[in-house]
Amino acid sequence: MSQNSNLFLSVGKSVKDEYGRIIGKVASFAVTPSGKFDAVFVEQGDGRFLKHSTEHLKIDGAEVILISKLKSAASILCDQIPLIWRKDQALGELSQKKKIAPEIYNELHTAFEGALAQLRSEAQGLTEEITREISRCAEEIKVLNYALIHLELEHEIGKMDDQSYEKAFTIIQDNLKTINIEKSDLELAKNNLSNIMLGDKLGSFDKNVTKPKETSVKSNVYSGPGLPEPPVVVYVKEIGKTGI
Repeated sequence: MSQNSNLFLSVGKSVKDEYGRIIGKVASFAVTPSGKFDAVFVEQGDGRFLKHSTEHLKIDGAEVILISKLKSAASILCDQIPLIWRKDQALGELSQKKKIAPEIYNELHTAFEGALAQLRSEAQGLTEEITREISRCAEEIKVLNYALIHLELEHEIGKMDDQSYEKAFTIIQDNLKTINIEKSDLELAKNNLSNIMLGDKLGSFDKNVTKPKETSVKSNVYSGPGLPEPPVVVYVKEIGKTGI
């Protein structure tokens, strides 16, 4: 994040994630002795405070946005691993052409191998963390879909008026859309990391990582193993229309 002498003007403003969900509000900033903004303190809705690096903070006009740490870290690793791998390959080619001394080659090659080993370890740990977040998203989608089913049932039997139904329907559908987008973003980050690690293992990298084909966001009712088959199927529809 670029440094700005007016960052303290953000104190008290709401902090949102990349998907528009409110995380909390800016309470204060941590500033280094040299005057550089280092971190932001965010007060969450439950009153707890969290400290976030300003590297993951984006101020867009009146909005304060917290960028996903996982996606940011995955992007950096997807750049660093191929770069160091290619440098090591180029170093080997220079050695074969007798353009560098053997002792210099050995020293640099060892350094590159060590850096790659460290990055592979970080990529593996990050992949596992992203996998856990994908599972969390899947669980939230399941819960929201069941909430949608119960909402439809209560409205269908006349226990909920149209106005309350429409408000609840909009809330659930908006959350389903958001969590599905987040899940797709995490899956893309994980696939890119997997492709990079596979390319490193096979000893080849494409200049551009092939991204998996993105699918449209759907809100189909979840039917997981060990759960009873839902009695109805609910599809996304316009507000005001009923039917299950």
